[in-house]
Amino acid sequence: MITMDEVVAVSVGQHQRLAGVLEYALAAAAHTVCTLDTLPPLVGRRVLFAVSLGPDGLDEDFCRLLRLLRSGVLPLDGSMGAVLMDGEGEFYTKQAAQMLVLAANGAGCLFPGKPLVEATGSLRNFDIQCRRRGTDRLHAYRAMARELVERLSSFVLPVYERPKVLTLHASDRKTSNTLALGGEIEARLADRCDCTELSLRNGTVHDCRGCSYTVCAHYAQQNSCFYGGSMVDQVYPAVTECNALLLLCPNYNDSVSANIMAFINRLTSLQLFHPLHHTYLWAVVVSGYSGGDLVAQQVLGALCLNKGLILPPRFLLAQTANDPGSALADPEMLTRLDGYAANMLRTMSPDAPKN
Repeated sequence: MITMDEVVAVSVGQHQRLAGVLEYALAAAAHTVCTLDTLPPLVGRRVLFAVSLGPDGLDEDFCRLLRLLRSGVLPLDGSMGAVLMDGEGEFYTKQAAQMLVLAANGAGCLFPGKPLVEATGSLRNFDIQCRRRGTDRLHAYRAMARELVERLSSFVLPVYERPKVLTLHASDRKTSNTLALGGEIEARLADRCDCTELSLRNGTVHDCRGCSYTVCAHYAQQNSCFYGGSMVDQVYPAVTECNALLLLCPNYNDSVSANIMAFINRLTSLQLFHPLHHTYLWAVVVSGYSGGDLVAQQVLGALCLNKGLILPPRFLLAQTANDPGSALADPEMLTRLDGYAANMLRTMSPDAPKN
């Protein structure tokens, strides 16, 4: 559980601009600032990762942080996180943030929706915020950083007596390892959750048309979208009603499938008037060869960092499997499925068994 309200800001790298923004962001919050050399225990804490990247997108301390998280040396069980990512160049901030969030999540850290504020070297990525706020790029950056700290400080984890879990997939039931794993997870949740499964193969799912904000908002007010169809009639209502989304993602060329990607893109209309910040995101990723981490980063980047779903601790179940049925044939898989489902229940439901 998150037991301490004080924000622990972990400063990684050296950059004068980020130091000033961090000071401003933390001014109104109880906080402690530390480096990797002065880390307190982070279990059960609210953690702000403040990372500076050089023009090449690399930093020795950042690599060191990833190593600590991935190796299990830095446990984050019961913690809650957010990220300030500041780059000297125009590239790599998003990539670095996704890598960090995946590593921290694997170490046990939960991330509330939209837990990232990133700044490229030019700060041009703040131009839209400048217009909305009537200010310059640096002040928009500072304001968003402070708002991020406020969200991290005040976020309360939603719990549900009987969570409504929506499983979304676009797979063939006869051959899909991913769908087989999803079915096993649903079976383990059935006694304590209301589970619904939707296939995106059942109807044509057009990708996002790229409407202007005004046009998108017009359709969103009617709980609709330019293309209509099964997304509006079935998927939007199901997403709105669920407490948790279990996304089943076979790895296609180191990416989610076209139908899953279209679903993600078209959530923009829904979220304009139906925020998803109380919805948990879980994912199963199956790769025939490798690259499951890339798909996981794509999913968390799109749905947590961007769309605003909660990323619960250890949200990912990943497996390498090619032949139909080979995922469940793994001798360790049943134990892993038991643990994954138990983690889902512990996170979402206050009365879940503690085993």
